[in-house]
Amino acid sequence: MPHLAKNNCKMKKILLVVLAVTGLYACSQKKTEKVIDSASTAVTQTDTDSLTYSYDSVKIYSKTKVSANKLITDTAKAVIRYPVFQDQAVNKFLEDRVIGISGKQGENKNYRELATGFIKKYDTYIASNKGAEETWFQKMDLKMKANYPNYMSVLLVFSDYQGGAHPNYLFTYFNYNPKTYQTITLDSIITADGMPKLRAIGENIFRRNENLAPNASLSEGYFFDQGVFSLPETFTLSKEGIKFLYNPYEIKAYAAGTTELIIPFSKIKDIMKESSVLINFK
Repeated sequence: MPHLAKNNCKMKKILLVVLAVTGLYACSQKKTEKVIDSASTAVTQTDTDSLTYSYDSVKIYSKTKVSANKLITDTAKAVIRYPVFQDQAVNKFLEDRVIGISGKQGENKNYRELATGFIKKYDTYIASNKGAEETWFQKMDLKMKANYPNYMSVLLVFSDYQGGAHPNYLFTYFNYNPKTYQTITLDSIITADGMPKLRAIGENIFRRNENLAPNASLSEGYFFDQGVFSLPETFTLSKEGIKFLYNPYEIKAYAAGTTELIIPFSKIKDIMKESSVLINFK
């Protein structure tokens, strides 16, 4: 599994069985969106109130066959599917974040180099392990989840396999303001003094969702550090509120998959900053 940026130690645990289910939000009251699938590219047309983008992809295959058996044609592949915007600054933001998550800063400059690097790693492995019959793969799928003039949220679905019992998985949201070219962080919408309250409200909702009593231990059956509740770094904004996403192995066992936690805006009005981004969800 690649060394994932910033939370490298934590991310090594992150695996997935099921795909996180998240909503696709309207860009305006009268917005219409048309998606046309053509081969591997989906062209998206939107009105002038939202970002216009199309999907493109990079696919790199190894020329090394997995098996000497001519009937077996499988080989390693790396596939990255991503939205392309008219604004190159937005494209660079996404590309840089994906490369960063992959732990390849300074090594790769774009999606193609990232995919090619994975295949080179596979070819090197096969060359050093004669007779190995393993089919590696790496997939990165970037999906638009919210599309407003001043807020976009893209979900990265990352998976790879480099041998072992099962593939590795990671889900993370990239939140961005295309007008100001700034990343939307949690502390950009919640006051510093309000963070403890946000966690407290989140814990109450989490316990209710999990059917846990207010004083039930979070050390049994969960992976919270020292049994103390914490919110995940992965989040997105929706009409329902702030949606947090725990990756598999982040707080629960592999088989539990992902865990979603929604904190309604109505419960945190007094700790929210004045932000133009939040206007989209009122």
